[in-house]
Amino acid sequence: MNVEMKPIGYVSTAAKEIPRSWTISQIKGSLIIDKIYLEGLTDIEPGQQIYVLFYFHKSKKFTNDFLRIKPPVRDRKMGVFSTHSPFRPNPIGLSVLEVIGVGGNVIHVKGLDMLDKTPILDIKPKEHPV
Repeated sequence: MNVEMKPIGYVSTAAKEIPRSWTISQIKGSLIIDKIYLEGLTDIEPGQQIYVLFYFHKSKKFTNDFLRIKPPVRDRKMGVFSTHSPFRPNPIGLSVLEVIGVGGNVIHVKGLDMLDKTPILDIKPKEHPV
């Protein structure tokens, strides 16, 4: 089986230092979404939290050496699937971001833990619509 994905957009931020996790980040930036998906951004509103799936485009190639790693906040090695490590068999990341504004094909967010130009794979609401 072959799985293929195309980014729907990318991250834009002026921040040079990016926290390792959205849980501790106050970094602001924007998600620049391809204009062909503009109608799909309908109903995303300020104050809402969204899941952003992204591609770790700057991560090292995964090898079995990364199956157990020592996170910076732990005193021992852990299995990669019990961490937020960017070194993964499939370099897909997940963050929860706060929407602070929407204009056209741009979603302004807070809580970034992604580098500038990080490819965005998908966006989902944290809370399901009723």
